[in-house]
Amino acid sequence: MFRKMVFGAVSLLAIAASAAHAQDIKEFRIGILGGENEADRLRNFQCLADHLKSEFGFEKVSLFPAADYDGVIQGLLGGTLDFAELGASGYASVYLKDPNAVTPILTTQQTDGATGYYSIGLALKSSGITDIKSAKGKKLGYADPDSTSGYLIPLTQIPKDTGASNETFFASTQFNGGHENNLLAVRDGKVDVAVDDSSGIGDFKNGYTSGTLHKEVAKGAVDPNDFVEVWRSGSIPNGPLVVRTALGGDMSAKLANFFTSLPAKDKPCFEAIEGGDFTGYVPVKPDFYSVIVEARKAAIGG
Repeated sequence: MFRKMVFGAVSLLAIAASAAHAQDIKEFRIGILGGENEADRLRNFQCLADHLKSEFGFEKVSLFPAADYDGVIQGLLGGTLDFAELGASGYASVYLKDPNAVTPILTTQQTDGATGYYSIGLALKSSGITDIKSAKGKKLGYADPDSTSGYLIPLTQIPKDTGASNETFFASTQFNGGHENNLLAVRDGKVDVAVDDSSGIGDFKNGYTSGTLHKEVAKGAVDPNDFVEVWRSGSIPNGPLVVRTALGGDMSAKLANFFTSLPAKDKPCFEAIEGGDFTGYVPVKPDFYSVIVEARKAAIGG
């Protein structure tokens, strides 16, 4: 009986400490994945910073638009960032280095109810490339080494369609510094095929309902009529919203509730930070990404 009372007291103290810790947070630090226009990222996330400051009473909410995906990954691992939305491969990278560093709380849900998306290969119509096999001997553009749809999945899945490794099948492959830059690289003829993220649903003339093509079409940076989709992967788990585990379970739960209500509270803000048309967020746990963790471990390591 005494032992149960001691453990019960310890548990209550832990809960109280967690709540107190959350209240002690003066600055909340948000990492924003790199590879896209920094000014656009800061503008799109400012509404989120304002909501968080008001909702949680933080003295300051800081936005850190990293130059690349690894900047956010290292920030989460090193404890200099408190929150970020990662791609599945980025989460796998963190998990493989320290499985307890972050806690995935939510992921986005597509308009058709799915919690997955696709890696798609895009080429210019004028190139004459109609499918991935007709791109033999051409240049392939990747987004970022820590991108799921812009590297890990094309690296491991395109060879299943071509029968050869990408290094053998294509004349060359190159990283173009993120999804936006990768799409612009194929637009500008620097590569022949670019792999990027997409919901894969909706109308191609709108760049589908979400993803890099959608965002670039929406802001007038590219004309969808100039492109053709030449390859598509199987479904990929949507990336997680993650919280630094050291902040405690109470803080993770509060943040999950906050984000879950955001689409109804401020839909334009939700659409701005997610860059497309989603229905909202749904809960997610680490095992949702087990396949990606194993794929990354086998193909490129942590």
